[in-house]
Amino acid sequence: MKAGRTPAPRRQIWQLAGWPALTVDSAAVAPALLEATRAVSRLHGRMELLDGSARDEALLITLTDNAVLSSAIEGEVLRADSVRSSLANRLGIETGVKVPASQKEEGVVEMTLDATRNALKAISAKRLFTWQACLFPTGYSDGKKIKVGAWRPSSGDPMRVVSGNLTDPKVHFVAPPATQVSTMMKDWLAYCTGTPRQDALVHAALAHLWFLTVHPFEDGNGRVARAATDLLLARVERGAGRYFSFSAQIRKERAQYYKELEAAQAGSLDATRWCVWFLACLGRAADASNLVVERVLKRAKFWNQAGTAQINPRQRKALTRLLEGFVGDMTSGKYANLTKCSHDTASRDLEALVKLGLLKTNGKKGRSAGYQLK
Repeated sequence: MKAGRTPAPRRQIWQLAGWPALTVDSAAVAPALLEATRAVSRLHGRMELLDGSARDEALLITLTDNAVLSSAIEGEVLRADSVRSSLANRLGIETGVKVPASQKEEGVVEMTLDATRNALKAISAKRLFTWQACLFPTGYSDGKKIKVGAWRPSSGDPMRVVSGNLTDPKVHFVAPPATQVSTMMKDWLAYCTGTPRQDALVHAALAHLWFLTVHPFEDGNGRVARAATDLLLARVERGAGRYFSFSAQIRKERAQYYKELEAAQAGSLDATRWCVWFLACLGRAADASNLVVERVLKRAKFWNQAGTAQINPRQRKALTRLLEGFVGDMTSGKYANLTKCSHDTASRDLEALVKLGLLKTNGKKGRSAGYQLK
C-alpha cells in the first residue's frame, strides 16, 4: 500500500483522548500468549539438538528470510543469495559461496544484524535514523527524492495509506501531522527503553502497532517497525539465538496483517484484538521454523554422506548452491558458468556425483539434461 493524498478515513487512535495509553485485556490475551511462548520454547528445544555448524546454517536461513521477506512485504525485491552471502561474511560463517550484494542489500543486512545481534543496546532516534537510511542508500524511493535519516517532513502532510485507483481510492490510515512526530516518537522510545508493564511479547506487539500509527518516516516505516520488533523479540530470547522469522510469517499473512492493523488503528485504545492476532502470528512463525530445522538436518545428513566421498572444490561449490535452493536443474552449462570450468569438465564432474549417489539425472537428453540432489 502506498501513501497518498485522498480524503481521510474515520478517526484514528492517535486522535483519541488518552493516546498513546493503549490497553489490553490480559485474560483475553492469555491463551494466545501461552501458545506463542510454548511455540518459541519448542523451537529452541529442537535447536539444542543441532551442533554448532548446523545452528549457523539455521541462523543464516532465518536471517536471510527475515531480510528478504520483510522487504517483499513492501514490494521490494532482494536477491536471497546475495543477502545470504553478505550475512555469512559479516557473521564469519563459511559457506563456500560468495555472491556480491548491492548497496541496498548490504544496507538491509546491516539493519537486520543490528536489530537482532545488538538487541540489548538502547533504541534511540539516531539508531532508527540509521536503519531507515540503510533502506534508501541513494536517498530515493521509486525514483522520488525522500528525506532520509530524519523524521518525515511537514511537506508530506497529510500522509495517508491508500489502495485502489486514483478515481476511487480507499483510505486505510491517516498518520499524525509531521509536527507531532518528534514528541510521539520520544514517548515511543521511552516505552521501548523502560521496563515493560506487560509481558515482553505483548510489549513488542504494542510497540509495533504504536510505531506504525505514528508512521514517523517518509518511507520505510513497515521495514523499520519490523526491525524494531525483531530487536524487542531478541531481547526476550536473551541470546538464545534468532531461529524464527516473524517477517516471513507476516509475508504469508500479508492481507490479514494489513486488515488487523487497519482495524486497530481506526478502533479504540483497547489493543486486545491486535495483540491476540500478533501473538498467534508469532506462534505460527516459530512453528514454521521447524521446517528450517528439518532443512538443516537434511543438509547435515547430506554432507555427512558427501564427507566419505572424494569430491573436488568445484563439485562442493555446485552442491552447496543446490542445497541453498538453486532454481531449476543443474546443467553442464550452469555448472561450467558457476565453477569457471569447461563444459567437458562440467559433464565429467556431474556424472561423477551421480555415481557417488549425491546427484540424480532428470532423465532428459541433450541440452535439456539436468541434475538434481538425490
